[in-house]
Amino acid sequence: MLEKRRLVIRPPHDLGGLPEGRLVRSEHDMTPFEKSCHALLNVLDRHKLVNTEEKRRGVEDLGSEIIGKLTYYERWAVSASKVLIEKKIITSEELGKKMTEIRERLTED
Repeated sequence: MLEKRRLVIRPPHDLGGLPEGRLVRSEHDMTPFEKSCHALLNVLDRHKLVNTEEKRRGVEDLGSEIIGKLTYYERWAVSASKVLIEKKIITSEELGKKMTEIRERLTED
């Protein structure tokens, strides 16, 4: 019962007040993946396909284990993908096929 209460009161992404190591705050240049992801998410929002609230809900729905293992932009990418599939804008098969196509293109030489 306490575990359920804890999950209801503190969703997986809410880490405020929990014991952790020292927070390291540093600026860094965005990686090409981060830049692409940021731009894509802006386009999806601009075209009203995935809005900020849907992306936020999608991240929260990932659960604490996945949230803890993915980077900030990986979470947003997975979240946006799930929203697009939920809205039947794309299918998981189409997404998988496109990911394979891009992966092959990037590893060509």
